[in-house]
Amino acid sequence: MHMSDDRQIKADPATVYAAILDPEMLKACVPGASEVEGNPQDGYTATVTQKVGPVKATFKGQVTMSDMVENEKITIAGEGKGGAAGFAKGGATVTLAPAGEGLTLLSYEVEAKVGGKLAQLGSRLIDGFAKKMADQFFQNLQAQIEGPAEESDAQEPEAGAETSEKKGWFKRVTGRE
Repeated sequence: MHMSDDRQIKADPATVYAAILDPEMLKACVPGASEVEGNPQDGYTATVTQKVGPVKATFKGQVTMSDMVENEKITIAGEGKGGAAGFAKGGATVTLAPAGEGLTLLSYEVEAKVGGKLAQLGSRLIDGFAKKMADQFFQNLQAQIEGPAEESDAQEPEAGAETSEKKGWFKRVTGRE
């Protein structure tokens, strides 16, 4: 199964690239991830629990990064085994391009394969699930980087009222704009 899409993120390519390589960011973005450890050079180990149709499984697997061109491109490949449920493997080629001041156009192409009980569920169910997972990962990545959406009709706080500043991932980690 193959799919591609793109999205515009309110951050520069360097910030988006750094986020993709951060294991804590990956854990926050991969739906169902309970553990992600490692680094881009040696790869990551991950534990992800997902339910696909009637099959629920915990996958333990490896994620590797390759074809890394800093702030421009990265290829992510992953493979996990879910016991009796079978296996899942796939990859994504992610391309980053400046899209105006402080914006990045993130484009991705995803390829996914499954085997075992999961493969018996049928290609329509698996393809829909894989598309949902990819979309949700990149949507989560965008939300983590940009921070919570600001309300357009936000009112001024009353005098003396405390305000809590909400920050995106990069601002929380570095304290910089």
